[in-house]
Amino acid sequence: MTTTAETRKFEAEVAQVLHLVTHSLYSHKEIFLRELISNASDACDKLRFESIGRPELLSGDAELHIDVSWDTDNRTVTIRDNGVGMSRDEIVANLGTIASSGTRRFLEAMSTEQKGDARLIGQFGVGFYSSFVVADKVTVLSRRAGLPASEGVKWESDGKGEYLLEQIELPERGTAIVLHLKADEDDFLKRWELRSLITRYSDHVAFPIRLPVEKDDKPTDEWETVNAASALWTKSKSEISDEEYQNFYKSLGHDFNDALAWTHNRVEGNQSYITLLYLPSQPPFELMMGGRDERKGLKLYIKRVFIMDAAEQLLPNYLRFVRGVVDADDLPLNVSREILQQNRQLERIKAACVKRVLDLIEKLAKDEPEKFQTFYKAFGNTLKEGIVEDHANRERIAKLLRFASTKGEGSTQSVSLDDYIGRMPVSQDTIWYITADSYAAAVGSPQLEAFKAKDIEVLLMFDRIDEWMLGSLNEYSGKKLRNVAKGELPLDEEAKKQQEEASKAAEPLLKKLKDLLGDRVGDVKVSARLTDSPSCLALSDYEMAPHLARLLREAGHDMPSSKPTLEINPQHALLKRVETESDEGKSRDLANLLLEQAEIAAGAPLPDPAAFVQRLNRVLLG
Repeated sequence: MTTTAETRKFEAEVAQVLHLVTHSLYSHKEIFLRELISNASDACDKLRFESIGRPELLSGDAELHIDVSWDTDNRTVTIRDNGVGMSRDEIVANLGTIASSGTRRFLEAMSTEQKGDARLIGQFGVGFYSSFVVADKVTVLSRRAGLPASEGVKWESDGKGEYLLEQIELPERGTAIVLHLKADEDDFLKRWELRSLITRYSDHVAFPIRLPVEKDDKPTDEWETVNAASALWTKSKSEISDEEYQNFYKSLGHDFNDALAWTHNRVEGNQSYITLLYLPSQPPFELMMGGRDERKGLKLYIKRVFIMDAAEQLLPNYLRFVRGVVDADDLPLNVSREILQQNRQLERIKAACVKRVLDLIEKLAKDEPEKFQTFYKAFGNTLKEGIVEDHANRERIAKLLRFASTKGEGSTQSVSLDDYIGRMPVSQDTIWYITADSYAAAVGSPQLEAFKAKDIEVLLMFDRIDEWMLGSLNEYSGKKLRNVAKGELPLDEEAKKQQEEASKAAEPLLKKLKDLLGDRVGDVKVSARLTDSPSCLALSDYEMAPHLARLLREAGHDMPSSKPTLEINPQHALLKRVETESDEGKSRDLANLLLEQAEIAAGAPLPDPAAFVQRLNRVLLG
């Protein structure tokens, strides 16, 4: 019986995905098998979870499994599971559209690549479409557990913009995906090749993956389980090889790169649970594209039953790059998201997960500095969010941060706060830093001049997040952190006396500049920061750095306007020229240029760039 057949067009973004899949050269074609087996495993997990409350869903076929078969004559490979299956509406939602907020970013990233890379598939919920890497037609047969046999669904497409949808009679629940292979994909019609791929990528899958037994080079009706079919994380660490850990990570994280490090722990007692947590070697794609709302990668199991992606419940936002598994023994199996959020045991597991991850990062920093640098380059900025978000672990996180420095190696971010403190003179009680929107702007800032003259090290911070983060990091290891561009510099008695004398001597010049600049400045002062440059901006202790204020305005935020304080170096030739210049027009041009060059150096936007250029030309022409 076949009813209600119809042809539908793919959603626009699906059509784009399929175009990229079918017209790009992929370096890892075999990814399709890993993705489809992973989807089948999820379907079995979901059925097992649903059957806790509705045991009848398993009736007649309680042993969940995944079968992979091939047909040499028809040139097809079939992946079949007896999991939860899909209804007609679910087929349309899952295969006809892509309900992933990351899909557009995926498309943009893929379209900028000269050569597409299949490692990107799967990170956006589009793993099914990797079928079209090796197949020129895909048929899906599925029936949702609990629905009658008459409500089976057939979905079929050649990946060229349309798909066929039919209601069919389907005696068995679950899903079968039939791949009609392209002409040059004969390797996937060989049992040894399929078995090799299953062993490499899917050996850890907790359900039996079966292949037909071959006789006289032809598949028979007898099935053989070819994977270990046990949850890898439940094994003892001594029983798991590094290769097995890495293969599990690649399947779990949809990643072709090895994990950088991992930690595997079992807690016994009244509240028993297992954690297996991984640090990726490069950012998951949604993280590279700036995502904070896509919290996947940490799976919660209860007594080996998959419950949910629980990254939000078990890891703080700043550790969202972590991948792994948590398996608890004594949570109620019918636990809901609301109960999870209020469950004390989950809070204890979350605290343990955070501790394990920070322990792992600390171990990398101590024992494997090259790996730590790889980690920090990928996730340092994300980790910095923890300074604001995780007060309890602020000191631990701060210990892991790395920065460039006036005594470091160029723009390399390799100096820790402990390194800085270790080099401080006994008389110094402050960790000095400067923020800017680039390394060049930080290292070239005029505010550093007095510190360089006194050989005081300054940390150079030029990541966008730094200024925001430092609002919550005022102290480390008993030492205050201070921005060299903010507030009054601490001076000894002799320096204070010299400063007062210089200010008194420059009073006529200061008054002249204030009159010339009018309401463009809040004040004009003699600087204790400058030795070579003519001018710089000075901020109050709680004022936002100009470069960050500019970025926030560009992002659409309303920022309060403030009048800057201009600090000057009266000994500089330009200030001498202002002091002696009798022509008011030339004096005003010079005064405004002193302010504008200070604004540029601080990363503040010029209010009128055209006027700045005209002034500069007038001064250059004399």
